[in-house]
Amino acid sequence: MGAILEAIHDKLTAAFQPDRLELEDDSARHAGHAGARPGGESHFNVTIIAEAFRGKPRVARQRMVHRALAEELAGPVHALSVKALAPGES
Repeated sequence: MGAILEAIHDKLTAAFQPDRLELEDDSARHAGHAGARPGGESHFNVTIIAEAFRGKPRVARQRMVHRALAEELAGPVHALSVKALAPGES
């Protein structure tokens, strides 16, 4: 696990105590595109299931995740795809 992926994991775990957290470094698929870094860790897919998202609309959930990762999104992370669900949702 790279340093940025580890930071994302740790921050999302601390912020949401998720039931499930899946992180994928999707940087290789974006090689040569804007924002891609030679060492990767610039594009990520996140699936997170946590009680904190219950009753919240999709945009609010996205904003919650983006707030938790503000430092990474302001620097090394160029793109973040987020699927944020409450337990029992699919």
